[in-house]
This record gives sequence, C-alpha cells and structure tokens, in this order.
Amino acid sequence: MITEIPTQRPVTPLLDQIDSPSDLKGLERVQLQQLADELRLYLLFCVGQTGGHLGGGLGVVELTLALHHLLNTPEDHLVWDVGHQAYPHKILTGRRDAMLNIRQREGLTPFPDRAESIYDSFGTGHSSTSISAILGMAIADTLQGLNRKAVAVIGDGALTAGQAFEALNHAAHTHANLLVILNDNDMSISPNQGGLATYLAKNLREQAPTNRVMPLFEALNFEYSGPIDGNDLNQLIPALEQSLNQTGPQFLHIRTRKGFGFKPAEEDPVGYHAITKLEKPSEMSAPNPKYSDQFGQWICETAANDDRIVAITPAMKEGSGLVQFANQFPTRYFDVAIAEQHAATFTAGLSVGGMKPVLAIYSTFLQRALDQVIHDIALQNLDCLIAVDRAGLVGEDGPTHSGIYDIPMLRTLPEVVIMTPSTLDEQQQMLTLGHHYNGCAVVRYPRGEGINSETPLEPFAIGQSRSIRIGERAVVLNFGPLLALAKQVADQLDLGLVDMRFVKPLDEVALSKLVNTYSQFITLEDGVIAGGAGSAVNEWLTNSGHTITCLNLGIPDRWIEHATRDEQLQDAGLDTDSIRVEIESFLQT
Repeated sequence: MITEIPTQRPVTPLLDQIDSPSDLKGLERVQLQQLADELRLYLLFCVGQTGGHLGGGLGVVELTLALHHLLNTPEDHLVWDVGHQAYPHKILTGRRDAMLNIRQREGLTPFPDRAESIYDSFGTGHSSTSISAILGMAIADTLQGLNRKAVAVIGDGALTAGQAFEALNHAAHTHANLLVILNDNDMSISPNQGGLATYLAKNLREQAPTNRVMPLFEALNFEYSGPIDGNDLNQLIPALEQSLNQTGPQFLHIRTRKGFGFKPAEEDPVGYHAITKLEKPSEMSAPNPKYSDQFGQWICETAANDDRIVAITPAMKEGSGLVQFANQFPTRYFDVAIAEQHAATFTAGLSVGGMKPVLAIYSTFLQRALDQVIHDIALQNLDCLIAVDRAGLVGEDGPTHSGIYDIPMLRTLPEVVIMTPSTLDEQQQMLTLGHHYNGCAVVRYPRGEGINSETPLEPFAIGQSRSIRIGERAVVLNFGPLLALAKQVADQLDLGLVDMRFVKPLDEVALSKLVNTYSQFITLEDGVIAGGAGSAVNEWLTNSGHTITCLNLGIPDRWIEHATRDEQLQDAGLDTDSIRVEIESFLQT
C-alpha cells in the first residue's frame, strides 16, 4: 500500500518498456500485476507534479491493463466515461512521458481527445455519453461489415444520468455487439445519491453470493455478469474474456475502490478525487475567498431566515460550496446525481410548490439542461435562482469545462435576469437580489478566488450599473470579473469605465447618457463574443438608432485549449496587454 505521493520519478522497469498496447500482449499474469504496481506509482508521481484527477484513475489501473491486454486497440473501440479515469489509459497508449505536462499549455488534455491520440475513441469531458457513443460505433461497424470490439467503461456515478438509460433502452432492441462495463465504486466525485446507487448496493449484498443476474439489466436485454473485484486481475481477465466473446449487448459489473493502492485516497476518496500539484511551503500563499465559498456562506445565512429556501445540485456539493448547507439543512438539500435536466425541472416543481429553490450548477453542465430551463422554468416564469458557478474560462480542464456559453444561451429568454458580478461583495448583493426577484434570476460567477470592491458598494437595484471612471472619447462597458484588467487599461488610455453588472436587463438609462458623452463603446466579458453581453449592447445601439461604433472583446470564435486561466486569457486576447493593443487600434479608426 502506497502512503505518500513520490516526489522523484519512481523506478518502473517494466512500464518503461510499454510504448503501446501491443507491448502488453505477451505479458504473463504475474508481469501484468507488476506492471499494475508500477503504473499506479507512476500515476501518483505524474499527478503530484502537474495536479489533476487522481482517485478514479487509481481505481481502474487493473481494468485498463486488462482491457488493453485483451483488445486490439485502436482498431477496437474503447470509451472511458467519465474521462477523468483515463489517465492510466493515456500512459499505456504512447503518452507515458508526456503525462508530465498534462493539463499544461500545449500539453496533454485532461480527458480523452480524438485529436490527441488514435487510441482515444471518443472525447468524454462530460459524463454519461459513453453508451450512446459506443452503440453508434458498434452499429456503424455492423453496417460496414467490420468485426471490431466495442467497449464502454462507465462509472456508477455517470450511470445516474438520463442519457445513459436512454442508450441502454435503445441498445436493448438493436442486438448490437457491445460491452458496457459498470465501474462501481460508490463514487462520482461525492458519494453517489439516489435509487440506482441504493439498488446496486442492495443487489451486491443480496445477489453476489449466488451471482444471480440483476433484474434491471436483464429486463433491458443485456447479458449481465458480475459483480467481480475489478482490482483483481485474476478475476478480471477471465470475466472480460468471456464477455468479449459473447454476441449482443453485454453488461459486466465490476467493483473497484476509488483511490485503490494509495492509502490517503482510499481513506478520503472525495478529497483525492483531484489534487493540485505538490508545492514547496515557500511557494504557497494564503488564498483569497472563493466565489463558491461565498455563495455557500450566503445561502446558509439566507436559509436561516427563510425556511422556503432549498438547494439543488447535480452531484457538485463540494465544488458548488454546499457542504455546510447540506449539513445545516439536510432536509432542504437535494443532490440529484449527474442529472442536470432533472435538476432544472425538479427546481421548477419546487417553485410551483411554493419553495424558493436555488439551483447551484456549473456553467458547462448547465448546457445539458438548456431545454428544461427554457421550457420548464423560464416559459412558466417560475420563481427560482440559478447560481452558475465556473462561468468563464476555467483553466486546466480545458474547453469541455469552460463556462463561456451561458450568456448567449440565456439572454434571449424573456423576463430572465442575468447578473455578472465583478467582485465578491457584488456577488453577495446579486444573490440577494435574485432571491427577492419574482421570477428566474441567474448569477454567474467564475471559478476560484475573488476580491472585494476597492470601495464599499452602495445598495443597487436590478438593472443598475456603476460608473467607475470618467474618461475621454471612449468608454469600457465591463461585464463580470475582468474588471481589474479593464481598470488597468482604462487608466493607461484615459478611458471611461462602467461596471455594467447586468446583461439583462441592460442599464438603458446609463447607456443613453453614455452615448451623449462618448463617441466609441468597448464591451468586455469573459464569455463568447457571439451572442454575448457585447451583442446585447450592439442590439440596443441599433434598436435605439445610435450610430456609435462599438468594439466587442470576449472569447473569440474558436476553442480555447487547456492551460492556466491566465494563459487562456492571453490566448483569447483578454490579458492586459492584448486588450490595450486592441483598444488602441480601435480608437484610431
């Protein structure tokens, strides 16, 4: 049992000989076990150097080895769901040395990526897509007369999403040759919630001794086998061989331990789901408060004075800052598992029932519930608050997790209020405004640390902006947390600066005054330019008959790859120097 993350590259003589899965074919079982030990140790070293997902990968070391030992990848299809458990897969598929730059600028992506490797059959930054994807691949092979294996590895947390069941339902009547492997470790990020988790646990207790087929999967026309110990190669390899040699939809249930082989991760699977890179004490500094923590404090304080408040999250209790709320108000806290669509409509139902629901959700995952927000919440003008965390560029997790599309998704919805705080104290006031608003209100805020305003904020109303600086010729209209960058440039170029605060409704009173003061507008946001807050200003100018020119600064129409957040901002042209150069060029037109 490993007890510490190695700080020096470990000795891994057998792993050093593995340059592709074909190198695994001739290994004996005892060599595969040695390789598993070396792979686990090397994985710990790599993640200690770079930061990243850890617990899930540690748990599937044996499964990864067994699959690549038996399959003929990349010809055979192999999909990992969720992709954070694919680090061992990357190491075995020609990316061993490159793992030391994973999640870094121009380094390996943190999830499977078809553009990165021929061994990555499908990109899986979000969860619960694997069965749909592998079914499509299996049927495509059948239609083309190709004899390939098709395997999806899905975590039990990912199996809680509706799309996974939609795919299982479809696969049942296709008779496609595919294997779904359920990696059952009781965890997604937090412990799993809901009826499926209870069902799996109950059947493990009651059916494992007789190895009886689980009724659920039998009813879906899958040939079920298991559960088996997924961390035991002696059980795993024969079970995989049997399932891979069958025809029709197969379902193999394996039990793994998240963080297996590393004692601290086994004891704290939530804390070791992902880690930051190891740092020397001299490199560490006291962090500023995080937006998610401030949200958690706000909702606890508000709920103490309003017993109608309930909190909903799709499996993101820790990340969304709801741990304290869940402990303090357990009957008013709802983790609905990885089911964003259900989370949104469940929120709508709570509102209809007379509660004041707060849906805490990452921007990137809100994308998965857009129809429910439109049809079930906004169209019915229901009273709820949506706290959109991780808005904007999020850094090393890359484009799958960037929260840059929520403004275009939401700002076209009638009567929905969209707020973009630039500081922590502004976030607090906006959450309170959203709580008191009789309708759907959205507060979007970034990942990580924040700061408070330089001067105490006066109370403000919905749709009210704040003038920060009077300048010459042009004015910067800032939406969100890039305010500090905007102020640096405004001071350098003697520009006006307004913290707009609200994408919807825009402060039209302030805008009407500004067009009489300045000849050029510049909008700045940490979301996509197309359809974003700047587009809202453009529309207002056009509809109001103003011919003033406007420069829109934000995320350009291309993918911003993984890097640190500061590096991503630089890539997007949203660092101080790039903003200044762009504005200087605009002012000369």
